[in-house]
Amino acid sequence: MTLFMPRIEISLAKIQDNARILSELYGQQGISLMGVSKAVLGEPAIAAAMIQGGVEFIADSRLENIQRMKAAGVTTQFVLLRTPLSQAEAIVKVVDISLNSEIETLKNLSYYAQIHNKSHQIIVMVEMGDLREGILLADLSSFIHKALSLPHLKIAGIGCNLACYGGVRPDDRNMRELSERVDKLEKEFRINLGVISGGNSANYEWYKTAQGVGRINNLRLGESILLGRETIGRKIIPGLHTRAFQLFAEVIEAKIKPSLPWGEICQDAFGHVPVFQDRGLHQRAILALGRQDVLVSGLKSDNTLEILGSSSDHTIVTSKNHGLKVGDEVNFNLDYGSLLTAMTSPFIKKVIQTEVIDFYGDIAA
Repeated sequence: MTLFMPRIEISLAKIQDNARILSELYGQQGISLMGVSKAVLGEPAIAAAMIQGGVEFIADSRLENIQRMKAAGVTTQFVLLRTPLSQAEAIVKVVDISLNSEIETLKNLSYYAQIHNKSHQIIVMVEMGDLREGILLADLSSFIHKALSLPHLKIAGIGCNLACYGGVRPDDRNMRELSERVDKLEKEFRINLGVISGGNSANYEWYKTAQGVGRINNLRLGESILLGRETIGRKIIPGLHTRAFQLFAEVIEAKIKPSLPWGEICQDAFGHVPVFQDRGLHQRAILALGRQDVLVSGLKSDNTLEILGSSSDHTIVTSKNHGLKVGDEVNFNLDYGSLLTAMTSPFIKKVIQTEVIDFYGDIAA
């Protein structure tokens, strides 16, 4: 049987096992997990594997992904990580909880929740230094006061985002500051904030070294579950699988060629002036895979194939001592960026391995 290429092979068993190990690890300190599905385009089978592994919520940035998972029969609490004002009505109808930092958006959510006779839950995002989304601490009390006045909205909790845009590390200082702020808000407004979402896959090192987790009782994990790594130094988390996703591409040319182009060098297809290393004549191969398919810079070969460069549709690798010929396939591990682009690309076939667990997590024959 001829296998489709390029393709990405997905092990549900490894994803489920990663979710289980992380749920047990963080659960020792009372921390629940949101499994973040945005990097896999809301693939329902992957979301189901996360749930089978013990995550309590599925979180995504795209409403369309959540709609896809719900249509496929995935049952859980769905959290929207990005809340556009223009989608307020659909959010109220589809999503259980949304992350918010703008009062105008809350007004619209409240309006549509009233119309549809629903109660919509929100997690208020607080700015802790990373400078992505979040309300400045000085403005937080005023924001909570306004939010509490809006009908059909319930403040489910408080959250923050770190090590994303600004690369700010989660540490004892900012986690303690978030916990202290939660205590003050509960006393000031006489409310109970049930979900204190302290961050993401970058929180692993903080968790392992912290004397206590304070009020933090939730984390939003994507990369740790999918790729088995924390995101401060991209270190492997002990016991986790790092090969749940494997990308395969076909060799479409294999030749000995010079390593230096000849002629006047100008810009390449992407506006850069390339620089080349003189390797003399060498064996190289071209793969049917390019930047329109995947973030090529995030690929790594187990077979020590070196990627020399790529265009929209082609990736060039050295193939010395590998004996590659036309029609062969090569495989790569992926980082988070390459996983995100590969799963989003319509040109890469997604092959879900079903020999271990099926959609609902049962052992398959």
